[in-house]
Amino acid sequence: MKIDLSGKVALVTGASRGIGAAIARGLSDSGASVALHYNKNREEAESVISELNSTSKMFQADLSSSDSTIQLFEQVITTFGKLEILICNAGIAIESNADKEISHWIEDWSMTMAVNLEATGILNRLAVNQFMESGGGRIINISSRAAFRGDTKDYLAYAASKGGVVALTRSIARSYGKQGIKAFNVAPGFVRTDMAQDFMDAYGEEYALNDIALPELTEPKDLAPTVVFLASGLADHATGCTIDINAGSYVH
Repeated sequence: MKIDLSGKVALVTGASRGIGAAIARGLSDSGASVALHYNKNREEAESVISELNSTSKMFQADLSSSDSTIQLFEQVITTFGKLEILICNAGIAIESNADKEISHWIEDWSMTMAVNLEATGILNRLAVNQFMESGGGRIINISSRAAFRGDTKDYLAYAASKGGVVALTRSIARSYGKQGIKAFNVAPGFVRTDMAQDFMDAYGEEYALNDIALPELTEPKDLAPTVVFLASGLADHATGCTIDINAGSYVH
């Protein structure tokens, strides 16, 4: 079955590479106009946008800044005149263990929360208001396996921020369903991305491989079809759910 998202506008954060880029390609292949967000990786974003349909456009924003996050949303609405699909994928994982000097640890914690949770919360809030005016829409937040099983001592902030994303998504799903707003979590485990590579450089790829049930690591393209399916409206009665895509490393 071919999913048709023609005429729909989708904002994808962190779409210059990795999971976000794969999602952007999947949405574009289904006909959606993609608002591709990036922060620093302009060249990579330009490479991705060149693969998308002609109605897709790039937007730069630093999601560690609440003002920049708000401006991103406003620019998308100004450019396209509407938004039906929000996909909050952008995230950071800063290695920061308890031996680090407390002021630096707090800086790492605050930056992680700003990008992973606060920016997601702001965009979700803005999308809810927009969707209530326009008759509904769909939010798909990329959380993490770490939200449920926890993470290592070096990534306490990452796990905590992703746990917050799960609670945020469920709350929106329960609160706004009758206004036509659906919200979903997709929770990856290890995915072969630059962010995961930092972890594997520290712990070794065998650590990741030994932690999963399948013989190979998850790739960004393995997540995109599920996100496109959730964006299509074919799974609306699963609003509030979390879909695990972690190669069997955490089952709940």
